[in-house]
Amino acid sequence: MNVPLLDLKAQYAPLRSDLLDAVTRVADSQQFIMGPEVEAFEREIALVTDTTYALGVSSGTDALLLALMALDIGPGDEVVTSTFSFFATAGCIARVGAKPVLVDIDPETFNIDPVAAARACTRRTKALLPVHLFGQSADMSAILALADEFKLKVIEDAAQAIGTREHGGVVGGIGHIGCFSFFPSKNLGGFGDGGLVSTNNHELARRMRLLRNHGQEPKYYHHLIGGNFRLDALQAAVLRVKLPHLAGWTEARRANAARYRKLFAEADVPEITLPVDRGGDGYHIYNQFVIRAPRREELRAHLTAAGIGTEVYYPVPFHLQQCFAHLNYKAGDFPHAEKAAAEVLALPIYPELTDGQQAYVVDRIRAFYRE
Repeated sequence: MNVPLLDLKAQYAPLRSDLLDAVTRVADSQQFIMGPEVEAFEREIALVTDTTYALGVSSGTDALLLALMALDIGPGDEVVTSTFSFFATAGCIARVGAKPVLVDIDPETFNIDPVAAARACTRRTKALLPVHLFGQSADMSAILALADEFKLKVIEDAAQAIGTREHGGVVGGIGHIGCFSFFPSKNLGGFGDGGLVSTNNHELARRMRLLRNHGQEPKYYHHLIGGNFRLDALQAAVLRVKLPHLAGWTEARRANAARYRKLFAEADVPEITLPVDRGGDGYHIYNQFVIRAPRREELRAHLTAAGIGTEVYYPVPFHLQQCFAHLNYKAGDFPHAEKAAAEVLALPIYPELTDGQQAYVVDRIRAFYRE
């Protein structure tokens, strides 16, 4: 049986006609940069993020960069974030000239450890950048309390967590700015790169609107030095077609996660540690279903041979990346992140995954540890 890590064709097939109609609509309009298509998408996505302002941007990476620029974070400033995430989280901090101050993770959720974050704050700390990794929110109650104590801004990296609920709200609208990605593998993915920044603050929204278009208003009159962070109308049109299906896709992912738990319990594979779903007022959207597995590389090779797609998110924490050697971290500084990097393995979790495919995945994992 073939079980890909992600099957975008299965998502595309039932939407093909609507998606091609949307692309044709934009092509016929010949308006490709910003415009009514992007504005309509921003109104619609603001309802999902439960924020007053939602601005389409060119990628999730540019969303983070734009957020940091809007908060005037730069040389001499420090931003506390997790050492275990996609590179853009720390990379964007460095790109604006600030210092990424890295901390360890909660070993159960893979998200930033608020206690470690508190210890890392100094008089130079200007912001906290929690990541809602794999679709589950960081502990925002603790993060907000820490931000209040040290008078810090909070940028939420919600690239993998659109629609995740926490702390009585929706991630991306809990801190000062939320950052999202519409990379094709995300729960809401476009036909290429795309992203979003969200906020409830009028002044921050105004600054980000300026900064995403070279700081100009009107054309050729520049108030700030910004960048080209605009969302293409083609991507906005595609995302508008997909957006009404997002809630259903999310529920299908959650159902698949529940089925994995049932299948693993029945298979009795004690070697595997399943992802923790904190429950309560939280809401895991399972952008990834990440297990911990001893002999991870051998297991992955076994699953690949069986036609099962997997991925390692992420094999090297930031503090051990060559480009951050100047930060003077060393192996052993963040043991929970290092252990996770050696054990994590993402299994297929996409909405169209069948019961039989999931049973096959679990059976092959059981066979690996029994054989």
